[in-house]
Amino acid sequence: MDQPSKISCPNCHTFIDVNQILYRQLEGDLKKKFDAQLAEASKKQAADAEQLAEQKRQFEEAKKKENELFKERLEAKLKEEKSLLNTQLKKQLAEENSELMAGMQKELQEKSDKLKEFNRMQADLERLKREKLELKEEIEMAAEKKFSQQITLEKEKIKRQEEDRNQLAIKELQKQLADQKKLTEEMKRKQEQGSMQLQGEVQELAIEEWLEATFPLDTIEEIKKGARGADCVQIVNTRSKANCGKICYESKRTKDFQPTWIEKFKADIRDKGADIGVLVTEVMPSDMQRFGMRDGIWICTFDEFKGLSNVLRESIIRLSSAISSQENKGDKMGMLYDFLTSNAFKLQIEAIVEGFTTMKNDLESEKRSMQRIWKSREKQIEKVVTNTIDMYGSIKGIAGNAIGTVKALELPGSEEDDQSTLELE
Repeated sequence: MDQPSKISCPNCHTFIDVNQILYRQLEGDLKKKFDAQLAEASKKQAADAEQLAEQKRQFEEAKKKENELFKERLEAKLKEEKSLLNTQLKKQLAEENSELMAGMQKELQEKSDKLKEFNRMQADLERLKREKLELKEEIEMAAEKKFSQQITLEKEKIKRQEEDRNQLAIKELQKQLADQKKLTEEMKRKQEQGSMQLQGEVQELAIEEWLEATFPLDTIEEIKKGARGADCVQIVNTRSKANCGKICYESKRTKDFQPTWIEKFKADIRDKGADIGVLVTEVMPSDMQRFGMRDGIWICTFDEFKGLSNVLRESIIRLSSAISSQENKGDKMGMLYDFLTSNAFKLQIEAIVEGFTTMKNDLESEKRSMQRIWKSREKQIEKVVTNTIDMYGSIKGIAGNAIGTVKALELPGSEEDDQSTLELE
């Protein structure tokens, strides 16, 4: 079986396996070919890895540039929106609070000037410190040790005296500020605790003034104190017709709503021959959350009164015009009366007054926000001034008359104390 694959060497007569020799040659060729392919693949893989790393680096750079560009655009957009918002806010504040802002700007400018003066004083103080240090070194080199000790003791004594004097002065100022603040709070409390009668008169006066300012064509009749009847009567007039109708107003500012007010007010309306009665009260009935009609009387708060009065006045004018143009036509008058007493008319009035109330609440909210901002700035300025006074007092106690005198931070008679300190030195 194996004889055909073996041949005999003619010289040494040794049998040689031809298959084995061919296998070894083939194995060597395949190995060389495989090694070459492996080397080429490794080289290609290294080139691909290098190309991938370059692409990754380029991608990272592009991503970084895109992020920077996006960040710049975002910052520019935010800056633009912030500038626009600031412009709108400044414009609104300038329109609503021009006088108040002018006063605040003047005050801030004055305090800014004082702060600049303080900074200048600090710079002068640092310069004086350096000069004082140089002078001290020269004195220590020229003077004897005993004399230097005596000067040190004297300075310590003067320092303690000045600190005691400044501390007492500061305590006195703090006591005066506390007393003034307490007095202001007491006056404010007394003012807020005004009598119920005074509060009622204030609301009555506010109603009359608002009616006179809003409806200059109408006649506003004030009912004198102590006289029987409502607080004031509005006689509605137009440019084409006088006395279109009357509206009676009654003002109440108490802690509880009294149902007896309605019957009394209805009697007052009949006495005055008025068409409509409006009861302006600070406290609504327990079963009424908002303005409405109760037993033929309109009941509302002071905030709702302004919108309601416009609607009721317009209704009286239209009713008077209808009466004038449709005399002896009871059907249309009945229809008009049905409309004025209908739920649709009531809903229209509620919608108008709701819009007015919402606008007023928004305005009050904006005022409260601005007052909070102003109060915060006032506290910051007060803190800066207080710290300035404390630091000036400490430095003055240490350096004595070596620093300049700031008259705004000195007490009367302090120049004599500075002169005595200079003589001791």
